[in-house]
Parts: sequence; C-alpha cells; structure tokens
Amino acid sequence: MSKTILITGATDGIGLLTAKTLAEAGHKVLLHGRSAGKLAAAAQAVGGAPETFRADFSQLAEVAALAAEVRARHQRIDVLINNAGILKVAEPRTSGGLDVRFVVNTLAPYLLTQTLLPIIPATGRVVNLSSAAQAPVDIAAMGGKGALDQMAAYAQSKLALTIWSQEMARAHPEGPVFVAVNPGSLLASKMVKEGFGVAGSDLSIGADILCRAALSEEFASASGRYYDNDAGAFAPPHREAANAGKAAQVVAAIEALVAADPGARSEG
Repeated sequence: MSKTILITGATDGIGLLTAKTLAEAGHKVLLHGRSAGKLAAAAQAVGGAPETFRADFSQLAEVAALAAEVRARHQRIDVLINNAGILKVAEPRTSGGLDVRFVVNTLAPYLLTQTLLPIIPATGRVVNLSSAAQAPVDIAAMGGKGALDQMAAYAQSKLALTIWSQEMARAHPEGPVFVAVNPGSLLASKMVKEGFGVAGSDLSIGADILCRAALSEEFASASGRYYDNDAGAFAPPHREAANAGKAAQVVAAIEALVAADPGARSEG
C-alpha cells in the first residue's frame, strides 16, 4: 500500500537517496530542503513530480510555516523522517542567540513533529536521525548559554533528539511509532565530507535502514527504541537517556525553547 512520507533534508545525501528509493517503491514522497534550487534538482532526481517544501530549519518560524503548509495540503502523513541535520557551520549562533546545531538537529524536528502529530495516524511512524556520536546534554548550552565546539554540540544535539524521541513514545503509547536511528557512521554524505574530510561509506547503508524503519514490520513495535546500524541491531543509546530525571529536564528545556520562539508559537 502506498504511503505518504515527508523527508526533511531531502536535497542530498541519505535524505535524497531515501526519497528516491521510496518513490521507486511507489510511495508518495514530500521533499523538504533549505534551497529552492536544490529542491527543484532533487525533485527531478526523484522523479514522479514529488511535492517540495522549502524551509530554513535554523529559523523555527519557517519550521512552523512548513508544518502549516503540509497540513493545509494533506490530511494524513504516514511517515515523517526527520533527516535534516548539521555539524560544521560558519556561524554557530542563530539571530536569537541559540546554538544553531541544537536548533536544527533537536528543536526544529521536535516542533515539526508536534505540529504534524494530528495528521500522523496511530499506525504511522516518526523516524529520527540520531548518530553514534552522543554526549551528555548541557541544558544551559542548549539554551544559548556558553559555547560548544562543533563535535560537542552535534553529539549533544543528537542525544537530545534521541531522548525526546524516547519520551514522545512514552507519552503516546497508542502510536505512532517514534524511533531514533543511527544510519551508520561516516557515510558518504556532504556532512561527513565537510566535517571529517573523508569520502565515507556507501550511502545506501543509511538509506536502506531508513526505509526499513519507515516501513518494515521489525520496527512496528519499536516505539521509543534506538537502532544502531553500526551494530545492525537495536541497542541502548547513551546511558543518560536512561536517566528519567535528566530526560525529563531535557524535554522540558526543549519545550520551553520552542514555546519561547514567537514564530513557532504563532504558527504552531
């Protein structure tokens, strides 16, 4: 059965290859990207005239507007793949003073997911792109206090994403499925090339696991779990995710930061 699947960060790398794979399997894919030109090229590469949505995820107002546009066009989204993410940036601060890695990698997908939840059925899925790089979350730094180097910010933002995925699953036991996935370390994405200066491994390793997480039966009862594609199995994320008190603090901080953004509030 054909499903409607929204993929963020779908203009290159794992996101684009996942979109191609899903479209070829007969699913309706909705592509998000930051650049109108790259979105047009991605749509042509995917084929079949997929819908495209432009938004800069460093601006929560644009994320909220994207969610509103998706809801205006669609009554149902079967799968949301939160793939968009950043590691190396020229300017680590947003205009509002927040760490841009946390905004793009943690806050933006949280806001998008929360706003789209009313049109994601209980049988649907939210697939969050985590990472093998995970580190204890400095809540003050997430809120814009203090500075982190690029790897620390990335690793913390990915654990924060994994934590809210886990906690959202706990809050919605009836569904949809929320799962965090490390698609594989050092795959041949633009992020890896720019961040680590290496060519990376076959992107299909990451696209294949995202397609499985989106559609396969093995993930149907995996809500709240973390899949480590380096190990090829479900595994515990960083131990801080198992600390109920810290997890609650992380989610409360995410909710407060999103709520404090006037653009996010006005649309969401």
